[in-house]
Amino acid sequence: MFFCCGFIFSGVHCEELTQPASMTVQPGQPLTISCKVSYSVGSYYTAWIRQPAGKTLEWIGMKYTGGTHHKDSLKNKFSLTVDSSSNTVTLTGQNLQTEDTAVYYCARLHSDTNHHQTYTKTHSTFKQ
Repeated sequence: MFFCCGFIFSGVHCEELTQPASMTVQPGQPLTISCKVSYSVGSYYTAWIRQPAGKTLEWIGMKYTGGTHHKDSLKNKFSLTVDSSSNTVTLTGQNLQTEDTAVYYCARLHSDTNHHQTYTKTHSTFKQ
């Protein structure tokens, strides 16, 4: 699944981000969501954001080959990795519980903040 957006002076600039549409995981089991992208993971940050039903967006962190930034309160729960050979960014969650059920978005961060962001999502559910 991918979304494409971002207007530039020469026309519409599109990127592709692909990740599973949905996943169900047992509480306490690891969650792994991979986001395959059409751009170089060494040139742009890819962010992970989640949104539980009825709640606001929560930033998890962002990663590219040269660096990682996490939300402090989620640093021990989630890790981010990149594979530059396949242009894939992976979110791994440990010991997640039912309250971690959410839509998880991966998003490319543009170097020019005047551009729209490009994103895709996975709905992850934790239940017995």
